[in-house]
Amino acid sequence: MSQRSDWHSVMLGSGVSTTEADVEVRLVEFLERRLAPATDVRVDGLTRVSSGRSRENWLFDATYVVDGREIREPLIVRRDPLGGLLQTDRTTEFSVLSALQKTEVPAPMARWLDATGEELGRPSLVMRREPGECDYFVLNGEREAVERVELAGRLCDLLAVVHAVDWRGAGLGDVLVDPGPDAARHELQLWETVLASDQLEAYPELALAACWLRECAPRSDRTVLVHGDFKAGNVLLEDGRIVALLDWELAHLGDPMEDLGWVTQPLRTREHLIPGVWEREQLLERYAATTGGAVDDVSVAWWSVFATFKSAVMQCSGLRSFVEGRSDELYWPTEPVLRTLLEAVEQ
Repeated sequence: MSQRSDWHSVMLGSGVSTTEADVEVRLVEFLERRLAPATDVRVDGLTRVSSGRSRENWLFDATYVVDGREIREPLIVRRDPLGGLLQTDRTTEFSVLSALQKTEVPAPMARWLDATGEELGRPSLVMRREPGECDYFVLNGEREAVERVELAGRLCDLLAVVHAVDWRGAGLGDVLVDPGPDAARHELQLWETVLASDQLEAYPELALAACWLRECAPRSDRTVLVHGDFKAGNVLLEDGRIVALLDWELAHLGDPMEDLGWVTQPLRTREHLIPGVWEREQLLERYAATTGGAVDDVSVAWWSVFATFKSAVMQCSGLRSFVEGRSDELYWPTEPVLRTLLEAVEQ
């Protein structure tokens, strides 16, 4: 069974080429093995895109011939970087995506996996590339207010669909750990472990927040599939329609209030809320009406603080990656994040 606590064990050493030519050669050889007996396999339009702060995302079309017929398939390969904000397991992500094909969740189709990185240079998964565009701040963009509120409601409904997944029936119980009623403590311990491993210096704000979170951890009354990074920036939109929900690398079993805490945390109001018309209250009311269940406001508040804590821990991981030369993008626990966290636990 894959564990997110095993993140560091799946990372390879430095020195693996990230050049387009190297990736293309590896991809062609990889596809020739996976698509056999298809012939004339080639990779077209290979492009590395900037979206995704924790994976290398390479877009391309795979073209090959089967029974004399040429097939062109739009794909994307998500490859582990040498370092960054997150270190996650491609095998678990692949298993989650595969399981979701049996559900109503619009997740991309997982095609192939290189769990060890032996073939593609680093642990990678290849999945179908869906149409559409992502916009982190679409809810506060240039669309008419009525359209933005309607989209916000549909995003909330999508989150409810994720939480309604029959994870046992889909086989996710064989892949993910069910923390039961102790989901809050389970997640807190996981991220405290990451913090202890990655922080380069002490942050009193994080120590205080961790203490508060331990003392006030709520109990969960049910276990659901949690996305872990639900946001408009992880959704593909085409003509106003939600085409796909992306980035399942943090998915796990836990408390549905966790995702609600993530989307209502103060650091992400511009992404999830619309001043005056789609505030925290409206979002939680819509979720409750859609699911037919009550929302525990105290629990959501705890998970909102936890979300800010998790964001700060990610920044600590990003800083270590930069200092160790595994990433060329500098992150660190910023003053706004630490201040927000301190204000939350002092209320």
